[in-house]
Amino acid sequence: MRDTRLSKPTILIDADTGIDDAFAILYGIKSGKADIIGITTIFGNIPVEQATENTMRVLKLAGKENEIPVSQGAAQPLVRKVDVFPTHVHGVNGIGDVELPKSVQRPIPEAAGDFIVRSASEHEGELIVVALGRLTNVAQALKIDPGLPAKIKHLYVMGGAVHVPGNVTPASEANIWGDPEAADFVIQSGLNITLVGLDVTLKTLLHQSHLDMLQQTCSAENQEIVSFLNRSMSYYFQFYRQSDALHQCAPMHDPLAVLVAIEPGIVQTQQMNMRVECRGEHTLGMTVADLRRKPAVGSPVQVCLDVDGERAIDLMLDVFI
Repeated sequence: MRDTRLSKPTILIDADTGIDDAFAILYGIKSGKADIIGITTIFGNIPVEQATENTMRVLKLAGKENEIPVSQGAAQPLVRKVDVFPTHVHGVNGIGDVELPKSVQRPIPEAAGDFIVRSASEHEGELIVVALGRLTNVAQALKIDPGLPAKIKHLYVMGGAVHVPGNVTPASEANIWGDPEAADFVIQSGLNITLVGLDVTLKTLLHQSHLDMLQQTCSAENQEIVSFLNRSMSYYFQFYRQSDALHQCAPMHDPLAVLVAIEPGIVQTQQMNMRVECRGEHTLGMTVADLRRKPAVGSPVQVCLDVDGERAIDLMLDVFI
C-alpha cells in the first residue's frame, strides 16, 4: 500500500460541466494537489452529451487532452424525466456560450456507473468522489455494487441547503432537486459523505475584480485558461445580477466542492442525520436534517456550515499564477 501521508488524494470528479464545473475541473488539475483519475458526466446544467463534450474541451484547455479518461453517464434522473435545461444560467452550450477549441479526445466506452465501480475497486479505500451535479451516476454505481461504501474513502457532494433557502425552490438546491430519489438513495447508502451546499457556497463569491487581477498576474501558460474564465464568468455574473441582485460576482458552488476535497480544513462541518424529500409539493428535493437532540430520521452526513470564503477564492485562483 502506498504511503498516504505523502501521496496526493485520488479523486474522481462527476460533473454536468457548466461554467463553475469547468472552473472546478481546471482548479483541481492546476492545483497539482490531486491525482484526478477520471471524470464522469451527468445531465443537469445541460444534456449529458454536451457535458461530455465540454469536459473534453476543458481538459484540452488544461493541457490534459487524452490524459484523463471521460466516461459519459446518465441522461435522465432515476425515475423522473427532464427535457428542459437552465440555459439562462449557463448558456446554450453550458459554458457561457464560449467556444473552446474542439478536442480529439473521445469518451471511453464504459458507462459512468461502471467506471465508478471499477475505479473504487482499483483504488479501494483511497478513492474520493466529488459529485458536482445530480447524484444519478453515484446511485447507479451503488446499484451495480452495493458494497461500494466500503471501497470509497469519501464522497463530497455539491448540493443541499440546510440553514439557507434553496436556489430552485424555497427549500431546494438544484443538484438535489434535479434527482431527489438518487440523492436520498445515496445519502442512505452508508457512504462517508460531506455535503458542500448553499450554506457555504453562497459565502464563496468570485468577483470580477478577482478576475481582473488574475488576468494581470497569471502565468503565461495559464493565460488562455484565465481568458476563458473571464469570458464564461461574465455570463454567470449576468445571471446572478438578475436572479440574486449580485453585482459583478457569483458564488463558486462547484469549485468549492473540489477545494474542500483537497483542503478540507477550509470549512467547518457538523454531523447531521439527513433525508431528501421526494414527494412534497413545495419541498421536493429539500435536504431535511433531523436536528433534534435524539435524531431518529435519516443517515449521518457531514454538512459544511461555514467557510472562509475569501481564503477559498484565493486558493482557487492562486493555482493559475
